[in-house]
Amino acid sequence: MRAALLSEYRKFVTTRMWWVLLLVMALYMAFIAASFGFAIAADPDALTTGIPGGDGAVAIPPLQLALAIYTLAPTFGYVFPVIVGSLSVAGEFRHMTITPTLLAEPRRSVVVGAKLLASLPLGVLFGVVGVLATFLPGAGVLAATGNSTFLTDPEVLRAAAWSIVALAIWTLVGVGFGTALKNQVVAIVVVLAFTQLVEPLLRIAFGMIKGLEGVAKWLPGAAGEAIAGSSFYAATGLNDLLTRWQGIVVLVAYGLVLAAIGRFTTFRGDIT
Repeated sequence: MRAALLSEYRKFVTTRMWWVLLLVMALYMAFIAASFGFAIAADPDALTTGIPGGDGAVAIPPLQLALAIYTLAPTFGYVFPVIVGSLSVAGEFRHMTITPTLLAEPRRSVVVGAKLLASLPLGVLFGVVGVLATFLPGAGVLAATGNSTFLTDPEVLRAAAWSIVALAIWTLVGVGFGTALKNQVVAIVVVLAFTQLVEPLLRIAFGMIKGLEGVAKWLPGAAGEAIAGSSFYAATGLNDLLTRWQGIVVLVAYGLVLAAIGRFTTFRGDIT
């Protein structure tokens, strides 16, 4: 297992794709934190919990406003570690490097397990970069608009640390997804469509339908936000979040279930 882990880790760090995606993630999150942060920090009274103008609508407290900005990485940036993780498997099938991989380690469950575990260190790196790229412009926007940055607040520091954990787990989910769907192009399209369109629309829809409000918190994106402990959706009252440990269990379960599906479908047949 140790040899398989080392081999899979080297595959992650010896390709150009991971640092290209890391750079794109840093730029994307900095832009989102600056633009989105300014939009809500310039007039925080316009951002309310509940239905704007309704009896239950109240302005979001300053600390929750800051947390909504600082946790943008696990809210919107998780697509990058998911893509990195999925490409670590789908890319092998596209370039047929999976053949020597299985010749070196014929135990396919060991290969899948090694890929899952080897993704975590890179996921931590994506988490650190994503959080820093969000915090720096986010704090700048808060300060420029006359709001407190809360950078030394224990709750903010906890949110930063757990955001890194969430993004690391997202890399594992990506590996599981790539294991279940080996076509590289299709995997990327599905990841982008689900993370950027399908799940956000589902969360908005569930949040507006009476009786289905609680369904949204079990979606993978919401589980990742639960690990961080806050999100824009939660701050506005659109969706509730699971507890932190529930979020960890749910998100890890998504990754492991996808990996198990791939193990007994993609990795089950003959590979030449």
